[in-house]
Amino acid sequence: MRRPAFPLSALATTALLLTACGTEHSGAGNSEARAAAPPSRTQVDDPGKDGVRITSLTLPSTSPSPTHSYSVSAGSLATDSGIVASFEVTNASTEPLTYSVIVTFMSSDGGAIANSTATVRDVGPGKTVRGTVRAGQLPLSAPRVTQAKVLGVAKVPADEAPADPGTCPASGIRVSVDKGDAAMGLRIVGLHLDNCGTRNFTLEGYPLLELLDDDFKTVRGVKILHGSSEITTAAGPDEQPRPVTLKPGESATAGLVWRNTTESGTPVNVPYVRVRAKAGADSVMVAPHLDLGTTGKLGVKPWAKADSAQ
Repeated sequence: MRRPAFPLSALATTALLLTACGTEHSGAGNSEARAAAPPSRTQVDDPGKDGVRITSLTLPSTSPSPTHSYSVSAGSLATDSGIVASFEVTNASTEPLTYSVIVTFMSSDGGAIANSTATVRDVGPGKTVRGTVRAGQLPLSAPRVTQAKVLGVAKVPADEAPADPGTCPASGIRVSVDKGDAAMGLRIVGLHLDNCGTRNFTLEGYPLLELLDDDFKTVRGVKILHGSSEITTAAGPDEQPRPVTLKPGESATAGLVWRNTTESGTPVNVPYVRVRAKAGADSVMVAPHLDLGTTGKLGVKPWAKADSAQ
């Protein structure tokens, strides 16, 4: 099933910067491969964000060639830049949390080169957990990475965290949010429900939503509409809900539609949304970061069976 690309967070595509190891010539004209220097690890003094901070950055050795940024061992064709940021997560709350951490890798002038995301699950209250995230592949034309910082953090209660792709929760139903689409102030984000279990799953109607702030408190003053016609016609006509039965391996989608128009009043931002596929279903907390402006409206499309050809 096709997933739209996230306009905000979007993780940068990465590719390896390679340079061939040089050779040294002896007086007799013989040559030998010069061994690549080991990677360098630099401690990072990072104030961090929301309990997450970078602790060190590991970079591959510099190349003697002025036209390349990184070197690899002779005869090897690496597929990864070898750039690794180490980080630590400290949970200052009173409940276990699952963190989604976006790290940006930057050049010496502060320009962003690549973003990568790591998920750290089930961090207990008062606990500190350490992890790493790789820059991955980088274009040959990319500047040399010299620093990294925490770009964004989403944290949700561990028992409501979305399942990782490729895994299936005990309920047999995996709920997730895509990275959305935005144009001229119009926002559209898709909710996705996958039947990853062994039994049919039937639903009808609209996802049940609760809008939450950074402290997981209910956001008041926003009207949740069934359909999107009051907001825009660009999201297609409003369809009446119909029964949807998903066999194992099948999926359904619904949509969140809003405008981020800001006029009089205080803009409303909703970082988190608690989602139930239907009454009685387990709740899942997603982090679509709804910038609702001052419109006070969020349109919701009904569940519809996903096109199996997608």
